[in-house]
Amino acid sequence: VQLQASGGGLVQAGGSLRLSCAASGRTFSSYGMGWFRQAPGKERVFVTAMNRSGRGTLYADSVKGRFTVSRDNAKNTVYLQMNSLKPEDTAVYYCAASIGGNDYRTESFYDYWGQGTQVTVSS
Repeated sequence: VQLQASGGGLVQAGGSLRLSCAASGRTFSSYGMGWFRQAPGKERVFVTAMNRSGRGTLYADSVKGRFTVSRDNAKNTVYLQMNSLKPEDTAVYYCAASIGGNDYRTESFYDYWGQGTQVTVSS
């Protein structure tokens, strides 16, 4: 499967962005989907994930209440709505897909990765 992330950009603190991750290849509904981010000079970290059915979600504490993950299986796309953005949200955001298991917070759980999209939040 191939993943294509988009929607990043430059936004002022307090603003919003919506990231999209379009998948091609195998049946999208077979995948658990996750978002990670990597800030300059830091390791890539978990942001959020959604299971195959879309009924289960996980969020990092740093984004709870501000970010919302969703998916549209008919469009083979997962979304990340980011509100109340802060300068510390600045990072390259990656989407990832997993065929099996349930350790959504761990990078090794995922089988496929998108190329990343840059999000920059100015103060």
